[in-house]
Amino acid sequence: MSERCALLLRAVNVGGRNRVPMAELRALLAGRTPLTGVSTYIASGNVICDQPGDPAAACADVRTLISEEFGVDTPVIARTHQQLRVALDTNPFPDAAADKMLHIMFLDGDPAPGAEEALGDRLRPDERIALAARDLWIDYGTGGAQSTRLTTQVLDRALGVAGTGRNLLTLRKLVDLTA
Repeated sequence: MSERCALLLRAVNVGGRNRVPMAELRALLAGRTPLTGVSTYIASGNVICDQPGDPAAACADVRTLISEEFGVDTPVIARTHQQLRVALDTNPFPDAAADKMLHIMFLDGDPAPGAEEALGDRLRPDERIALAARDLWIDYGTGGAQSTRLTTQVLDRALGVAGTGRNLLTLRKLVDLTA
């Protein structure tokens, strides 16, 4: 049995702006790509599948398909089960106030030099960040993501690459689903 992986879509929704219905996406991926074992988890863009031979090409194909079919241009970022497991095991903030306030941002490439320092200037007093390879951990503290100054634009500019975030609860579920 091949290793499973997650293809993580950035900022997609079931309604309104950036609408990508997961049932339709599953059918398209099964019918128009070489991906196998395709399923989705919740409506926020988590595609679970058998690991493709060329993950970068698969991400590009999925991005193109979503753009053509739904009119949404969204980065697609692959993580293998092993990469998800390592991320979970190396959580730098096990003392976070709440699992839903602790997020991991999976990056589409290596972050720009100095990214962590640039983002540090934007943190609220109870927020913390830590870069670990191609992942950025953000502990939003008690205020949550809705009150942060780490907006998508700020993150993209400092990091120099696109990324997509998931909370710790979702990361745990993705580890289970790709096992």
